[in-house]
Amino acid sequence: MFTQTDTKKVYFFGNNEADGNQELRNTIGGKGANLATMTQLGVPVPPGFTIATSECAEYYTNNEELSDILLQEIKTNLAKVETVLGKSFGNNENPLLFSVRSGARISMPGMMDTILNLGLNDQAVEGLSKKSGSPRFAWDSYRRFIQMFGNVVLEVEHAAFEKCLEVKKQQKGVEEDTELSVDDLKELVADYKTILAENNTSFPQDPFEQLKMSVGAVFRSWNANRAIKYRQINKIPHEWGTAVNVQAMVFGNLGETSGTGVAFTRNPSTGENVFYGEYLINAQGEDVVAGIRTPQPIVTLQEAMPDIYGELEAIYQKLELHFREMQDMEFTIEEKTLYILQTRTGKRTAAAAVKIAVDMEAEGLISKQEALLRVDANQIDQLLHPMIDPKANPTVLAKGLPASPGAAVGKIILSADDAEAAKKNGEKVILVREETSPEDIGGMDAAEGILTARGGMTSHAAVVARGMGKCCVAGCKELRIDEAAKTISFGDKTYKENDTITLNGTSGEVLEGEVALIKPELSGDFDTLMQWADENRKVKVRTNADTPHDSKVARDFGAEGIGLCRTEHMFFEGDRIQAVREMILADNLEGRQKALAKIEPIQQSDFEGIFEEMEGLPVTVRLLDPPLHEFLPTDDISISAIAKELQVSTEHLKAKINSLHEFNPMLGHRGCRLAITYPEIYEMQVRAIIKAAIAVKRKGKVVLPEIMIPLVSVFNELATLKARLVTVIDDLIQENGVVLAYQIGTMIETPRAALLADEIAKEAQFFSFGTNDLTQMTFGVSRDDSGMFLPEYVEKRILKDDPFQVLDTHGVGQLIEWAVEKGRSQRSDIKIGVCGEHGGEPQSVTFCCNQGFDYVSCSPYRVPVARLAAAQAYLKSK
Repeated sequence: MFTQTDTKKVYFFGNNEADGNQELRNTIGGKGANLATMTQLGVPVPPGFTIATSECAEYYTNNEELSDILLQEIKTNLAKVETVLGKSFGNNENPLLFSVRSGARISMPGMMDTILNLGLNDQAVEGLSKKSGSPRFAWDSYRRFIQMFGNVVLEVEHAAFEKCLEVKKQQKGVEEDTELSVDDLKELVADYKTILAENNTSFPQDPFEQLKMSVGAVFRSWNANRAIKYRQINKIPHEWGTAVNVQAMVFGNLGETSGTGVAFTRNPSTGENVFYGEYLINAQGEDVVAGIRTPQPIVTLQEAMPDIYGELEAIYQKLELHFREMQDMEFTIEEKTLYILQTRTGKRTAAAAVKIAVDMEAEGLISKQEALLRVDANQIDQLLHPMIDPKANPTVLAKGLPASPGAAVGKIILSADDAEAAKKNGEKVILVREETSPEDIGGMDAAEGILTARGGMTSHAAVVARGMGKCCVAGCKELRIDEAAKTISFGDKTYKENDTITLNGTSGEVLEGEVALIKPELSGDFDTLMQWADENRKVKVRTNADTPHDSKVARDFGAEGIGLCRTEHMFFEGDRIQAVREMILADNLEGRQKALAKIEPIQQSDFEGIFEEMEGLPVTVRLLDPPLHEFLPTDDISISAIAKELQVSTEHLKAKINSLHEFNPMLGHRGCRLAITYPEIYEMQVRAIIKAAIAVKRKGKVVLPEIMIPLVSVFNELATLKARLVTVIDDLIQENGVVLAYQIGTMIETPRAALLADEIAKEAQFFSFGTNDLTQMTFGVSRDDSGMFLPEYVEKRILKDDPFQVLDTHGVGQLIEWAVEKGRSQRSDIKIGVCGEHGGEPQSVTFCCNQGFDYVSCSPYRVPVARLAAAQAYLKSK
């Protein structure tokens, strides 16, 4: 599961010196590498050490125990920290306390566990009280430590401690933790220990034992459900493991001259080049990121602590210049002394990612090529998501913080599990929570948008939602949630679970009911980035489009042609379905041709509209693919109505439907097999295609039709049908006295076609891989039914990804590689493309680029994603 790569286990940082650096990111994780770098840059970082990611593997191999060698290296590095700070770990008079945090190669905010104030016990808390001169601070730190240690390490439910805390505040008549007295906190410590005892565990008094147990807990959190889900969603390999960072504590809860905060070097929502963030006075870091208290905007720190603000500004500029990337920093102020606890590449919305990349290129920080690699291709899709229609006049129920822009409509759901279940049932939901926690990651992914009552712009909900591209409104103070009654309220208005609301993440507004949404307009920065992408890719990007409208949308998004026009979609519209049914019910060739004659001019009109929209660009038209039964009704009421329309008996229609029944229609009488039996269908379609092409050409426009025959498995299927179709096409061209270039190719979607691609290439001028069916047939898995079990396969790591979402390069990919090589061995100029759903998925696009494809084809709104992914694939290949 993991890979161990290094013999050194622990890396020290402190006093402007560090064992690690950015080149060791894979070894010591992103957080450890950045702590080392900041230390070397002279940034005020509390000293500490990082336990290598390889030890995560060792921990599991060693039956979840830390090895003796690791423990010895930990002790050696503890001594180094003690020397730097002049304090001793385990000393009750002047205790040295630590934080213990995770740190994977790639930031996974909030997904793994943290322990603060480690090293306190019944004696050390008294020593800390005397040393600090603040008994309240000491006992507040102790009760926080026991609560966190009890939850994270001893695995006692967090709610048990929170309930105890709430009861204490009610007893004392206070609202905030900061209003509790020293005696109150001492009582809480005793109460917390009672909770542990009731759960058959106890709090260890030995600081080194606390440290051993905490390091193990962080390693275990790598395999927590929330962390696993986050890695699945963000395509992070499970085998990487996490490092552990053990860092000397500094305290933001030492009174009004202390505080803690999170800051970004640029606005993570918009990308604007302004210092952005939040802070709390007299608090610890978890208070900010957990959303327990609503913090203050960072700009107000300039007035409250001008010297600290100036120092913070200088540091953020230094870090952004060094890393040449927008940074997300955590800081603590201890009695007017500033410390930076970590820095990392900041999570951002898609719009912000594009603006930051383009701006940094203009500022000379990065090149155009680096800018292209800075934007996650999957994120581009977020830019095309809906926004509130300006013409709408919605009722505003409440306003919170605009934590992640965009808009979303859905049913109110109060739990993450219920949100996931509703998503599986095809429902759109808004996840409503007091505040989200890492445990909610699955529900957040399933939801259209997220609404929280508490938390700020850097709370868990805000950060994760922005990374996911989910609309989010956080810190909505007017929101009241009644879990028992399954209701939420805004003032005097109450809504039940499953009622519909709308979120405006751009304004922070919660809107009543379902509000109309519109697609957003793209910024000039987006156009700039797309232009750079087009300059740095070799593979063309086409679209899957079946109507003139979709063709126009795709062309506006930069599509360079149509890679898949599904003609069967045209058969379902308006009155034409009746003609199709007449054709199916006909008992002889004459009857079928009579019905097809009604369809032909309609199809011709469709193709003319598409050819005009795609003037000068190739259009690949797939001839009829599905089985005939899909055009006929299945229920008795519809059968009776259609029989009446077609003037046939119900019995006759039912008999025809029964005659077309197949046990496995996707492997049955469809595609080219249907045309072998009824060649007149394909002949009608190519007449419509060529007549349309001629009509548009006569308007002075360039038309490039490509005719694709689907589901070919046997050379003679293609050869037989191509011969008939070429005769029809050439007769039409000659009859009209025009010169018209066209191509005939096939879809490679059966394993046999892939294996015998050299034979098929004798007749095919192009291959288009239909990866949906090719995946289905290679795996022997129905793509329509796979949703019942494939998610479990991914969850249990039987499969890395759902192969219908991300191309299976290991298995299906081998067939594709074979087919490309065999096809080109027979016809060196054969055109190669892909038109399955994988054509707009970045990892799959990268594979196609690496195989030397001529084009990928995807849905209109995925065209920009594919353009960027193709550019990134080319740049990475260099």
